[in-house]
Amino acid sequence: MLPALPEGVRVRLLHSVHGDPRAAAELVTLLTERQAAGLDPLPTEPADLAPALLRALRAEIRALPDDTRLLLLLAAADQYPVATHAFLRATAAARLDTRPLERAETVGVAHSGAGGVVFRDAWTRIAAYEAGSSADRRDVHRLLARVLHGDDEAPRRSWHRGAGALGPSGRLAAELRGSADTARRTGRLALARALLERAAALCPDSPERARLVTRAATDAWQAGDGDRARRLAAEGAADDALSGLLALRTGNATEAFDALLGAAARRARPTRGNDSPRPGGTPGDRAASHGAVAQDEASCDPAELLLAHAAEAAVYTGDLRRCREAARVAGRLGITPPGTLGGLAAAFEGRYEDARDLLQAAAGRCGPGGDPTLLVHAGIAALMLGDHTRAATATLRATASARARGATGAMAQAMEFRVYADFWTGRPQAGQAAATEALHQAYATGQDNGACHLQAALAMFAAITGDADVCRERAAAARSYALARGLGLPAALAQWALAFLDLTGGRFAGAAARLRALAGFGPGHGHRAIRHLATPHYVEAAVRTDDTRIARGAHADYHRWATAVHSPDDLALSARCRALLAPGEEAVEHYRSALDLHAGGTRDFERARTEFLFGSALRRLRHRTEARDRLHSALEAFDQFGAPHCAAQARAELRALGAPAAPRHAVDPTARLTAQQLLVARMVAEGATNREIGARLALSPRTIDHHLRGVFSRLGIRSRVELVRLIAQSEAS
Repeated sequence: MLPALPEGVRVRLLHSVHGDPRAAAELVTLLTERQAAGLDPLPTEPADLAPALLRALRAEIRALPDDTRLLLLLAAADQYPVATHAFLRATAAARLDTRPLERAETVGVAHSGAGGVVFRDAWTRIAAYEAGSSADRRDVHRLLARVLHGDDEAPRRSWHRGAGALGPSGRLAAELRGSADTARRTGRLALARALLERAAALCPDSPERARLVTRAATDAWQAGDGDRARRLAAEGAADDALSGLLALRTGNATEAFDALLGAAARRARPTRGNDSPRPGGTPGDRAASHGAVAQDEASCDPAELLLAHAAEAAVYTGDLRRCREAARVAGRLGITPPGTLGGLAAAFEGRYEDARDLLQAAAGRCGPGGDPTLLVHAGIAALMLGDHTRAATATLRATASARARGATGAMAQAMEFRVYADFWTGRPQAGQAAATEALHQAYATGQDNGACHLQAALAMFAAITGDADVCRERAAAARSYALARGLGLPAALAQWALAFLDLTGGRFAGAAARLRALAGFGPGHGHRAIRHLATPHYVEAAVRTDDTRIARGAHADYHRWATAVHSPDDLALSARCRALLAPGEEAVEHYRSALDLHAGGTRDFERARTEFLFGSALRRLRHRTEARDRLHSALEAFDQFGAPHCAAQARAELRALGAPAAPRHAVDPTARLTAQQLLVARMVAEGATNREIGARLALSPRTIDHHLRGVFSRLGIRSRVELVRLIAQSEAS
C-alpha cells in the first residue's frame, strides 16, 4: 500500500511504474520531499524509478542462454521505448532460429505470440533490453531499421537508425528531427518526443541540442507525459511559451499569464506589408523557436493560440482585468485577439452587447477537426452565452480533435469544460461520471490545476445531489490547492458548492454570506462566470434572510447581461429573481414568465427549482390546487435528477399543504441513489474494496464507507452480497 501522497502524485507514480506494485513501493522510498509534494517532476528513466527491481530482473535475464537473450533483446528493442512491430521480419531477414525462446517461456520470462514476443510484464521487457551490451543493442537496432521499408514506417526506421549510432552525427540528428515532424503531423506525439530526444543526444551543436530538447518537452506535454515534459523543459532552451503553458496547468496562473502574453508578443506575425521585428525578438528568432504551440502553426497563428492560453490564465485566476490588458497588447501588436479574450474584456468593462458579439463569434468556431484549444474556447464562449448545446458540441469536438492529434493533454482540458454542459443541463449522474474520468486524466497527465478545477466541479455536482460529505471534501481539496496557486475560479466554484449546500439545507444566512461576494456586480467587479452562477441563488438566500438591498443591484446587472445575450435560461432565472423580490401576488406573473422562458432553455434542474419556489409562493398565497401541482412536478423532477435534499424540501411543502407526497414509482430501486452513491454501488458490485474505490474516485476510504452505508440504508439492504444481487438485477432489467 502506498503511503499518503497527494492524489496527483499517487496517480502519476503508478502510471510511471506501469502499475507495478513492486516498482511503486521502491519509487516511493526514492522520492525527494519536493517530488512527494508534487512540486518537482517524478523520475522518468527506468534506472531512476526502480533500480533494485531492475537489477534483480537483469540478473534473471542474464542467467538465460546467449541465443535466448539475443532474441529477447531483439524483441525488447522492437517494443521499448518505441514500438515498431518488426520482430518477425527481423528474425526472418537475419535467419534467426526462434526456438531458443522456448527457454524463456519455460522460466516464465516471456512467450511467443502471434505478433512476436509477449513479455511477462513491462519491467521484464525493460530488463531484457537493459541486460544487453551496448554493441548488441546497436546491432539489433540496425537490424530492425533495415526491415522497416514502408513510407509510414520512416519515423520508426529513423528511431532505430539513431539508436544504432556510435556517436554524435549532425546528419542523423537532422533526419530524426524531420521524422519527428512527420510523426507529429500524424498524431504520434509520443514517438515525436522520443525521436527528438534521440536527435538531441546525437546533435553536435549545443544551441541546436537545447532547442531539440525544448521541442521534445513540448511534444511530451502535448502527449500527456507531464513529468517528462517538466524535466526536459528544465534542461532545454528557455521558452516562455512552454513555461507559460506548464505554469498554466501545473503552477501559478498569474505567472502563466505574464509568460504567455510575452510569448504572444514575440511570436506575433507581421501585419500586412510589415516585416519589421516585433518587440522581444527578430523574425529569425521566432522561426527558430520550437515552443509550446509549434505543432499548430500550420493552421493557426501561434500568437492567437498563446493569447487564448493567456485568456485561460486570466479565467483561472479570476482576475479578468488581465483580459483587458491582453486585449490592449494584442491591439498594439496588430494581433486579432481570440473572441473569448475580447468578450471577457468587454464584459469586465460592462460592454455587454460588445461582449455578446465577440463571444458569439468565438462560439461559432466549433466546426469538426479544428484546433483543440480554439474549440475549447468556443465551448467556454457558448457556456457564457447560455448555449449549452453548442458548448457540449464544441468540447466534444475538442476532445475528438485532440485524440486525433495524439494530444492527450488537450483531451483532459476539453473534458474539464465538457462537464459544465452536464452541470447546467441538470445531468448530475452523467456529469459526475465524466468529471471523475476527467479528474483521473488530469492527474495522470500532470495537470494539477485542471484537477483542482474538476475537484470544484465535483463539489458542485455533490451539492446538487445532496452528498454533503463529498461536497465538503471536494470543496476543501479544491480551495486548499487553489488558494496556494492563485486559482480564483476553482476556489470560487468550491465556495458556490458550499453555498448551494447551505441554501438547500435551510442555512440561509450562511448561504447569503458565501454568495454575496461571488455575486458582486458592476463593471470592473468580479468574474463574469461566477457572478452568472451565483446571482440567482444569492437573490434567493437574500430574500430568505430579508436583506435584499445588495441582491437587487446584483439582479439588475444579471438581467442586463441576460437581456444582452438573450439566453432563455438566463432570462428565466432573471424572471425568477424578480418574482422572489416582488411582494405578494405580484410575484405570480413573474414566476409564470420564468417558467415560459425555461420552456425554451436547457437548464432543467433550474426549471425544477423555479417550479418548487413558485409552488412555495402559491402555498403562502393560499392557491392550494396550483401549489400542489407545481410542487408535485418539482418533486418528480428532483427525484429524477437524484437530488434527495431538494426532493425533501418539496415534500415538506406538500405536507404543509396537507397534501400527500407523490410516491416514487421507479421500477429500478437504484433510482433512489444519488449519482455518487450509484457509482460506488456499481464498483462494489464489481468487487472493488473501499480503498480501491477511494483511489479511483479520489476520495478517502472513510467517505466511501459513508456512501456505502447510505446505499444500504436507501436500498433497505445489509450486505455487499445483497448489493451485488440488486445491481445485477437492475442492469438486467
